[in-house]
Amino acid sequence: MPVAGRKQPPVAVEKEEAVVTSTISGREWELPGMWNRMFEPRVLRDYGSKGFAEVIKHPGAESLEWCYGCAKCVPVCPVDVVGEYGPRKIHRKVQTGMDLFSSPDLWLCTTCANCLRVCPKEVNMVNIMPAAREVAVGEGKVPNELQDVFEKTFRYGNALGENPRRRHAWTKDAGVPVRVLPSDPSPVDVLFYVEDYWSYHPRGKQAAQAFARIATAAGLDFAILGPEEKTLGDSQRLAGEKGLFESLMEDVAATLSKYDFTRIVTPDPHGFNALKKHYPRYGHTYEVEHYTQTLAPLVDKLSFPKAIDKKVTFHDPCYLGRHNGEYDAPRTLLAAIPGLDLVEMGRCKQNGYCCGGGGGGMWLDGFTANYTNERLSERRVREAAETGAEILAVCCPYEVSRFEDAAKSTGNEHLKVVDIVELLDYAMGGPSSIGAAVGS
Repeated sequence: MPVAGRKQPPVAVEKEEAVVTSTISGREWELPGMWNRMFEPRVLRDYGSKGFAEVIKHPGAESLEWCYGCAKCVPVCPVDVVGEYGPRKIHRKVQTGMDLFSSPDLWLCTTCANCLRVCPKEVNMVNIMPAAREVAVGEGKVPNELQDVFEKTFRYGNALGENPRRRHAWTKDAGVPVRVLPSDPSPVDVLFYVEDYWSYHPRGKQAAQAFARIATAAGLDFAILGPEEKTLGDSQRLAGEKGLFESLMEDVAATLSKYDFTRIVTPDPHGFNALKKHYPRYGHTYEVEHYTQTLAPLVDKLSFPKAIDKKVTFHDPCYLGRHNGEYDAPRTLLAAIPGLDLVEMGRCKQNGYCCGGGGGGMWLDGFTANYTNERLSERRVREAAETGAEILAVCCPYEVSRFEDAAKSTGNEHLKVVDIVELLDYAMGGPSSIGAAVGS
């Protein structure tokens, strides 16, 4: 109460034990003295700021200490759904002494950005994690799976360790002519930047061939770099290999400067993100589109003689949707296919669930298995199957192989994973590489 105009703190009278009587039931309760002490202030000065100081001195990681503990990030974190994770939890661990640079937590984040979407303090794990991982990479503290990818990328220019001279081998079975710029360097409208998985992965090559047929039918003037193409390196950057990313970028920019083109089109949301957001920071600016953005305005020019009478659900790639705001183009393409019935998953668009492949996660399934109860791709496949869909449509090269494996491991083989470009190609009467998936 106020005494001489000033508020006085209450005097606590603590007893070892007290008995209180409920005014409602009349029941007596015994309360020990420790019950009162539960309401005393916690002593925060027991925790030093050294952990934060070590992290935030690296450019990009400054926002880690901005967290004020609201924990909105935790329920939207895809890794927490299958384990124990979230920016709030990482903040607390660093606060209580964890060395982030040596912790497994450093490699579990997929940089999906769903936490940033809901964070009132804008704690940005998309910047924090690459900055911290760069330190770990410099100290040699890298999971073996990821180190192998770094070495393959450095040596061959692609994450799969494939021969660069075989980059355009897929064109032989496309059924349409595909111009390779090193052989025919004349000006072109669309430079089709195929990226690694559509160049080399068996299912990816089928999608690349489908795109070539659709682009030809739509009258697009396009060409590829063939053996001169190297990965754009965004996933390697997010995994902490900034030096490798910058080296790749300079090689890519030098190659692109040799040719006259209007825009770059790529199927890879990660490559799209690099060209749109990060290459310009180094002075390399291009007009860039994801292939769904290129094809969506052209659907009225395309003919679809085949119907696909199936229920389909669609997975939003984090780096196309949440990172770059494109949700409509893929759905426009799906809506154009006769017979296709689109049913959305509960977590879609802005709140879409991550496949687990971002931020280097594409190559860390073995590592993350030690810290999660199932892969993120397995969780997503379960969500897709719960909709009753027969087809899981995707538009990121990482996702076909991830989700096909997950469909098998979760017992959902009936759910067929198909890239949107393959569905379009089939409906247009293209070669039936996905005939079994659509029931023909």
